[in-house]
Amino acid sequence: MQDYLIKSTIYNGKVRAYAAITTNTVAEACKRQDTWATASAALGRTVTITALMGAMLKGEDSLTVKIEGNGPLGAIIADGTAKGAVRGYVLEPHVDFPLNEVGKLDVRRAVGTEGTLSIVKDLGLKDYFTGQVPIVSGEISEDFTYYFANSEQTPSAVGAGVLINPDHSVLAAGGFIIQLMPGANDEIITKLEKAIETFPQISTLIQEGNNPEQILQRLFSEEEVQILEEAPIYYECKCSFERMKNAIKGLGEKEIMEMIEEDHGAEATCHFCNEVYHLSEDELRELL
Repeated sequence: MQDYLIKSTIYNGKVRAYAAITTNTVAEACKRQDTWATASAALGRTVTITALMGAMLKGEDSLTVKIEGNGPLGAIIADGTAKGAVRGYVLEPHVDFPLNEVGKLDVRRAVGTEGTLSIVKDLGLKDYFTGQVPIVSGEISEDFTYYFANSEQTPSAVGAGVLINPDHSVLAAGGFIIQLMPGANDEIITKLEKAIETFPQISTLIQEGNNPEQILQRLFSEEEVQILEEAPIYYECKCSFERMKNAIKGLGEKEIMEMIEEDHGAEATCHFCNEVYHLSEDELRELL
């Protein structure tokens, strides 16, 4: 199944819902980062929610998510665009632990329970929106739920899950974001809370073959889910040989001369995709 998301409304527009399958995208990110199981779950959840948040943007808008906890993973960073492109990495990909007390990958231990969740939205025309909240659980989904309520003042329920095979490959991944719009009354809120409390793990639903439409229909039971849009989600890195050359050029003449005389060339690796770029002495001289 190809990765994609849907945007929808329920209760006559009083609830907005996004749901996505991100298995292939998360698998690509984890493969490039060579993540171990718990790190894969943390990175996959972050990448999934970033993709869902990208769907809330327009045109050429983009966002960057950064989770900096006090756990051994270090920082988790992900970029997303309004067009569905997403990428991400962790500082320490080789992190894994035994399953936690409820038999799940111990993402909380890997991320840590203290730190910050920061989001920067590039809305074009040099207009940036920046929001930051403290980490409240380290489980990631709960931290984003807290972010929406406190930084964007939008009551939301965020869920993301990743199932990992014994060989550390990604079996299934996906997520949802449910948001209350003006006019949502207590009856709607109570129904939503009960539905979310008893809702199965979304990664399990995806493994069973459910698509985003079926996931939302299952969540909202007998209510009509009005699909507004379907959009692709895909892994894409912005790095390129030209970008790398421009970055080295920005170091200045002295640094470039040292690369030529001491290293006889230059090598740069992209944090996001681990693509390695090489510049020869002649190519460095061209930059001068």
